[in-house]
Amino acid sequence: MADSCISSSLKATYPSTSPLKIPFLSCFSALWVYSKVVMLGVSFLEHAQRYNDAINLLRRLLNNFTSDRRRGYWTLRLSIDLEHVGRLDESLSVAEDGILDPWVRAGSRVALQMRVLRLGKPPRRWKTPSYSDSVKRKIAEVHVQGRPLNCETGMKSIFYGQDGEQCGVEQLALQYYSGEGGGWHGVHTESGIWLTIFGLLMWEIIFADVPNVFRTRFQTAPLDMETDGFYEARKSLTEPLLQKIHDGMAEEILITSWGLHEGTACRGVNWEKHSLSELRAAVTCIGGPCLASLCRHLAQDYRSWSSGMPDLLLWRFHGDYRGEAKLVEVKGPRDRLSEQQRAWLLFLMDCGFNTEVCKVTPAPVSI
Repeated sequence: MADSCISSSLKATYPSTSPLKIPFLSCFSALWVYSKVVMLGVSFLEHAQRYNDAINLLRRLLNNFTSDRRRGYWTLRLSIDLEHVGRLDESLSVAEDGILDPWVRAGSRVALQMRVLRLGKPPRRWKTPSYSDSVKRKIAEVHVQGRPLNCETGMKSIFYGQDGEQCGVEQLALQYYSGEGGGWHGVHTESGIWLTIFGLLMWEIIFADVPNVFRTRFQTAPLDMETDGFYEARKSLTEPLLQKIHDGMAEEILITSWGLHEGTACRGVNWEKHSLSELRAAVTCIGGPCLASLCRHLAQDYRSWSSGMPDLLLWRFHGDYRGEAKLVEVKGPRDRLSEQQRAWLLFLMDCGFNTEVCKVTPAPVSI
């Protein structure tokens, strides 16, 4: 039924003020709701192994929504489902076309590239894609051993920390890095601290006077924040600010923003979890060029990149004003990197960040 509603909605004519004509209002349209219902149906069909039916619905979504950030996920599912039914050539072609789609980004793009490299071997394809070396780059790894409390499949890994208390793999990794791992200070935050830093540094950009993006007094972000239009509409304001961050003024901007807006709700900003001193130390050690690159990336594509960041942000000072930072993705005994996490690590490496994967494994049992 939702599928037929999509077709009838697309055939209708809408005025220029319709949500369907304004990208950042599209999520309030009936068409968007129908597409969500169809995607729930796809998930049900895949779970029931009715892959051909799922393939048909995914093709309808991709044909009808040609400018949509969800195209990456839909394309990936279509390629996977085609492989499930043995249509490997089609699966490969879908993945190759998806990589060329400008709406396929971040983790979905990396996942499709990995599929092309796996499926596109002779005799299907003889030429190695140009992105092969980039996607398959080696990410530095460090191995930490701990005493596990549980080793059951499907359960969250719990270890005994260096103090004898129970902890997760992230806390065990923090203990390692604070000691023999190099004397680092740090937090287990994933995306949290980055979105807080972004929100504070870019506050004046986020709440800039742009037409139609604030409809109520209770919004914590403009309606276009998760669209391409966010950066484009504010480019003349954003680039001078990013240049200041690049030139080393991030700490000053952070302190000013905190003083002016502390306690005010803003998307991504968590006032309780991170102290000002913690944030100041982080931005100082990260450095201007890396921080400016990361903020630009989030400004240009907040929706695709606001999740999947590394688990740990570590920093340490050399003297009073110089420092360094490291970003670490922590994996337990049964974990592997997701495509979104790999996409983030590769991007951070390109920006000059010090990154690595910390693999926590059970210590061998002595007999």
